[in-house]
Amino acid sequence: MFLNALIGLQVITAVFLIVVVALQTSKNEGLGGAISGQTSSSFRGKLGREEQLGMVTKYVAVSFFVLSIIVAVIAK
Repeated sequence: MFLNALIGLQVITAVFLIVVVALQTSKNEGLGGAISGQTSSSFRGKLGREEQLGMVTKYVAVSFFVLSIIVAVIAK
């Protein structure tokens, strides 16, 4: 029962991770972005939409990774 709940939570996290990654835009589109680079806007007070999506992506990815390890250990 507990394993099924964890697997369900893992599936929900995976779908949410896919949605969050799909919402992001590429910062280095084309060769110009790779050569010149992008300046960070973290010096401002509030985070913009892209920075917030980046933070959410990090947290969801880490939680998905941890859930995957827990499910693998418990299922064994």
